[in-house]
Amino acid sequence: MPKIVDHDNRKKAIAEATWQVILEQGMKGATVRNIARKAGLSLGALRHYFSTQEELLIYAMDLVKERVAERVEKIALKNLPPKEMILQMLLEIVPTNETTRAEMEVWLEFVLYFRNKGNRESQNDGILEGIQKLLDSLDRAQFLKKEIDKDLETERLCALIDGLAIHAILNPTRLTKERIISILAHHIDEICHF
Repeated sequence: MPKIVDHDNRKKAIAEATWQVILEQGMKGATVRNIARKAGLSLGALRHYFSTQEELLIYAMDLVKERVAERVEKIALKNLPPKEMILQMLLEIVPTNETTRAEMEVWLEFVLYFRNKGNRESQNDGILEGIQKLLDSLDRAQFLKKEIDKDLETERLCALIDGLAIHAILNPTRLTKERIISILAHHIDEICHF
């Protein structure tokens, strides 16, 4: 009897193996051969799912975005006070635990890799759009302070998130989870009234 394979789950497992290879060896080690070995597959089996290395890397990169978006959406469905909800959402995109740290390290590797390849389309992480939606939502709920320039604040909050993420990866002992929470909470208080 032929083995039944869930192709979506297999593709996700291959993407997760890709992340592990990148975390262990960087993008230079993210060869199809190394990824197949990490996933426990033959090269032929891996090529059944991804015909090129770039296709695999883009899928793995998109899966990082998808996982973060799923966690943010789950938070949005919780019955939390507004400030706590915003804070929890933002904490999903900065490295404050093992999962978000691994995702951010892999993400940074992907961004640099695709930048050097000239593929700028793959670099859109969706954070700017997500922050725009968040600020629009806060504005509609009348939590955003009236004097706030939403366009400027979108860029400022995006820059803050990016800076926190990079510094948390580069110097995690200085920029601890508690410090990140404090910085984000302070920023939320600057732009909102609850």
